[in-house]
Amino acid sequence: MSGAFVWIIRRDLLLAMRRRSDLFTTLFFFVIVVSLFPLGIGPELNTLRLIAPGVVWVAALLASMLALERLFAQDHNDGSLEQMLLSPQPVALLVLGKVLAHWLVTGLPLVIMAPLLGLQYDLSTQSLGVLILSLLLGTPSLSLIGAIGAALTLGLRGGGVLVSLLVLPLYIPVLIFGAGAVEASASGLGAASHLSLLGAILIGALLLSPLATAAALRISAE
Repeated sequence: MSGAFVWIIRRDLLLAMRRRSDLFTTLFFFVIVVSLFPLGIGPELNTLRLIAPGVVWVAALLASMLALERLFAQDHNDGSLEQMLLSPQPVALLVLGKVLAHWLVTGLPLVIMAPLLGLQYDLSTQSLGVLILSLLLGTPSLSLIGAIGAALTLGLRGGGVLVSLLVLPLYIPVLIFGAGAVEASASGLGAASHLSLLGAILIGALLLSPLATAAALRISAE
């Protein structure tokens, strides 16, 4: 079972490396969106520190959505998805492997880039640390929740727009607690409660999302 899990992660990472343009599109979008706000608002540091958590988190949320439509599309087009559904391995486990690979090529680069972009907003070292922690807890949840929408809209015309409409309301708690953690840290209130809630959302998504995504894939494949 674990062999199939590792195999699908390695396979999706290899396919992602062959399509580096998709990876760089997500990262470039994130960098551009976060960098445009200081240029548009001006050099007032108090204002930049105030809006930084929301800007970074909204940019990360939108950037993570860019690649959602492609999460199962290639497998659906080349017939690999049908083989996955027919394999003796638990589909939820294979889905979890695909989502983990998706996060490694889309979510993890955002986490790595966020502290550098946060310097434009004059965030303190402590706030940058909380920003990294919040993104490490929140971006996997975005991938897990987004996988459900990607599976439900698989093969539909205009699937990208439908995915956005389906998953954006579900992303709101992650956005609130993620941005709230950085804001609470910057104001000296402490981010422990927000980070705990982000962790709870991640655990819930880990337990439920693969099962829901597997069921959605079976429906879409019929």
